[in-house]
Amino acid sequence: MSNFRERIAIIPPTAKVLAGLLGVGMLVLIAFVAQLPPSHNEQPLPPAAKVLLPILCGVLIYAWVMLVGFVYGDAKQRGMRYVMWTWLAVLLPDAIGIILYFILRDALPVTCPTCSTRVNSKFPFCPNCGTALKPRCPQCGQSVELAWANCGQCGTKLPAPGARTA
Repeated sequence: MSNFRERIAIIPPTAKVLAGLLGVGMLVLIAFVAQLPPSHNEQPLPPAAKVLLPILCGVLIYAWVMLVGFVYGDAKQRGMRYVMWTWLAVLLPDAIGIILYFILRDALPVTCPTCSTRVNSKFPFCPNCGTALKPRCPQCGQSVELAWANCGQCGTKLPAPGARTA
């Protein structure tokens, strides 16, 4: 559950306030429109629709603004072009910008154990101090993951994770 709270904390407070205001505003607007008398030859809305339609519209607007806020905060945390991704999330119709962001986003940066610099997770070495960030295979020298038992390139049995050198 703490992971969910950490992810929600990424959303800027401004986006949370804006989402609440727009959600409530949409709820009030649709509730007002739903109460208007029908025009000539129109059927009146059922009572259930007069209640559920404003709630649904308010919740959808609230969720959309929160998702755009999440895209902004998450892209900023990952070192991506957060302004560009936020505009794509806002301007592309049918939430295509939000979907594209979740498909194309970069991995979270890692922290160098030596100098504490935030480094792109794709880098095998820290660009600040040169420390190796991923352990290497003793046979072929390729980067390996900590959870691997064998090297993915040459198949060599790797030492236990605690005994590996970076």
